[in-house]
Amino acid sequence: MTSPATSPNVPGTDRRRFLRTSLAGALASPIAAEAEPAGQSARMMAILLSALFLFWVMHAGSSAAQDRHSAERARMVVEIAAIARETGGATGRPSFSEAVMTAMGRVPRHRFVPFPQEVSAYKNRPLPIGEGQTISQPFLVALMTDLLDPKPGDAVLEVGTGSGYQAAILAELVAKVYTIEIVEPLGRRAMQLLEQLGYRNVEVRIGDGYNGWPEAAPFDSIVVTAAPAEIPKPLIDQLKPGGRMVIPAGGSYGWQYLLLVEKQPDGTSTTKRTLPVRFVPLTRDRGAK
Repeated sequence: MTSPATSPNVPGTDRRRFLRTSLAGALASPIAAEAEPAGQSARMMAILLSALFLFWVMHAGSSAAQDRHSAERARMVVEIAAIARETGGATGRPSFSEAVMTAMGRVPRHRFVPFPQEVSAYKNRPLPIGEGQTISQPFLVALMTDLLDPKPGDAVLEVGTGSGYQAAILAELVAKVYTIEIVEPLGRRAMQLLEQLGYRNVEVRIGDGYNGWPEAAPFDSIVVTAAPAEIPKPLIDQLKPGGRMVIPAGGSYGWQYLLLVEKQPDGTSTTKRTLPVRFVPLTRDRGAK
């Protein structure tokens, strides 16, 4: 994967190009002005000093922000590990794989939330991302990913792209991620951000995810990040034998159970409850059956 940009608005390559252009212009000007009066030379020197100061400020600010986010991600990973130990009896996962934890420590969650939420990006809590949707708390993202047992050659389907954060975590771990989002503004935004961050192994589709992605099936695993009333049969059908699906479903009063569904070689499936969770409902197209 390519390294993510260090600013939410200006890609690192664009920033460097801007600084090079500014400095080149400032350095070239005094040379061209050797024959100019002393006042003109003084102005050129002021421009040069201003450009150097601008370079220092932007570089220092960018480095400080990058260091701060790296430290926040490291603290987040420690917190995830602690919660995994506490909930291991219910989930069967008292610790998560090194690969999953490395991905959690690498992906810039602050890029996947609206600017006002960036200060809370690495806290273990869900955050609003617009359109009535949320980004899941980091621990649940790590748990759901670990329950899939992702492998480098896997093809994974995600139903409910949302911000794109879960897709980015998966993209660090598997060969191909197919992700579907029914809320078009979110899907378009996630598609653009994932491309900016260099995740070339993610394909985003706008549409109803209930029926999966038949032309890309079968999948090694499926993760559903919104709660249907019951497990969609088309998704079970699109799992490979031996495949796994993690999905919030069942429950009542707005709560669900996080379920682990495993497809057996004979086509049947088993379902295991893990933790009680609370996800937004799985949205369907109007008129969908």
